[in-house]
Amino acid sequence: MVTELQCVVLDCPDPLRLAEFYHSLLGGRVNQVDRRWATGEDWATLHTAAGSVLAFQRVADHRPPRWPDPEHPQQFHLDFGVPDLVTAEREVVAAGAAVLDDGGGTDRPWRVYADPAGHPFCLVKHGPSPS
Repeated sequence: MVTELQCVVLDCPDPLRLAEFYHSLLGGRVNQVDRRWATGEDWATLHTAAGSVLAFQRVADHRPPRWPDPEHPQQFHLDFGVPDLVTAEREVVAAGAAVLDDGGGTDRPWRVYADPAGHPFCLVKHGPSPS
């Protein structure tokens, strides 16, 4: 192993707002003290309940992706496993997400959304944990 993933950084116009959005989905602590990252007006972090870290960096001229428009590519996306797509969709939309692709009435096990800064993410239905 050469390196270890420490966090995923998302560019955005309002770091604290985006950190709070992801906190509503994942739990954890916004702007937890951590010697690896400074927080402030231009930078926020979320240490998730599962141990992952997301960081949010202010970009003054942020241009959100427009999935699936290749003129404004998604740049990256996050997949989140959920036991129930309908319930999870209701919760992420209430938190500020926009529906980009709801599966069109199919029973496809994933759906695509945008966070408040326009970053695409997917909710993916997962089965029960193995016993």
